[in-house]
Amino acid sequence: MRNAPDSFVRRVRNMLGDLSVAERQLADFLLEFPGELAGYAGNELANLAQVSPSTVSRFVRRLGYENYEEARRRVRKEQESGSPLLQSGTAAAKRGALVATHFQQSQANLASTFDRLSDAVMTKVVKAMIDAPQVVIFGSRSSQAFAVYLRWQIIQVLPRVTVIPGAGETTAEHMAGLTERDCIIVFGMRRQTRQMDAVLTAAVKTRTKIVYVSDQMSPDFQAATWSIQCDCRGPGSLDNHVAVMAWCDLLATMVIEASGAAGRKRMTAIEAIHEDTDEF
Repeated sequence: MRNAPDSFVRRVRNMLGDLSVAERQLADFLLEFPGELAGYAGNELANLAQVSPSTVSRFVRRLGYENYEEARRRVRKEQESGSPLLQSGTAAAKRGALVATHFQQSQANLASTFDRLSDAVMTKVVKAMIDAPQVVIFGSRSSQAFAVYLRWQIIQVLPRVTVIPGAGETTAEHMAGLTERDCIIVFGMRRQTRQMDAVLTAAVKTRTKIVYVSDQMSPDFQAATWSIQCDCRGPGSLDNHVAVMAWCDLLATMVIEASGAAGRKRMTAIEAIHEDTDEF
């Protein structure tokens, strides 16, 4: 287990019982809006929390930081990890323009993401998936939704597609059977668990073809066969994943079109079973 330093919020919570009245007022404000510390100078934060600047300075030292700037750098670093709690309120929310701002951000994310894509790379990814004896898709936390969606689309033409980990499973049972002919798609948008690192390490050892899908704020995986970076900047406290879903739709469409006669035969068989079982 990693011996990571306590987060800013945890430090504040651990000190609640030992604070003066003014410090407790500041602590309560920061626990409600922890991301605000990254965007304001010490005296500005003091005004927002209705305490004195000296209270702010004393408070951050009691938390174990050398000064206010060190505390602010720490909060900014935690913001970059993707914690919604640490994202500060947006100007759009204050202006009451959330709908337009979200729409504009979605458009910008789509444009920048698809501008980096190429038909040549996407065609190679599609060929690797169609030629693979099995396709494995990994996603944890919110990324599992993308993995499940992508599988649901491409399983119409590719019979051996698995999302890992399944309920009650570990990844080892699936990774042990991979070979260099197989293909694994790893969704690595922030914030990821350590399980993803183990999956990538195992895939490299078996020389499995790796499609690594991440966001612009996350580090790339240099050993990936193909890397896809999606812009996921959000105007509020959550990342905007419109571009990720659009990429999944593009990939699924290309796989279905490239599957040819074998894919059409499978889709025909699926539809026949739908009719026989009266599923719809």
